[in-house]
Amino acid sequence: MKAHRLGDHGPEISDIGLGCMAFSGTYGTAEEGESIATIHEALEAGISLIDTGDFYGVGHNEMLLREALKNGRRDRVFIQVKFGAQVDPSGAFIGFDSRPNVIRTALAYTLRGIPCV
Repeated sequence: MKAHRLGDHGPEISDIGLGCMAFSGTYGTAEEGESIATIHEALEAGISLIDTGDFYGVGHNEMLLREALKNGRRDRVFIQVKFGAQVDPSGAFIGFDSRPNVIRTALAYTLRGIPCV
């Protein structure tokens, strides 16, 4: 798997990433075991970039990643998290919010769901 460095001193990440939007029911029913197995297979293939959003499954995606990245896997990946999209409890899109307090809250929830190494 080809990789590149982010900036001059940043982490090295795979050129191909794994998008996780489908793991939390965005496109229909998602099976948690299959989603976790897909994440594990991606890591074995050398993928080290995982893309998620705090609004995927209204936070479900971050909890899924926490489970999938247990046992030393978390230190093998760079996780990028999109934020600001607002969804109601049913998952319906209701707008964007990127005020500073919203950014801080999104970051706090993400770090709680997917701890840093």
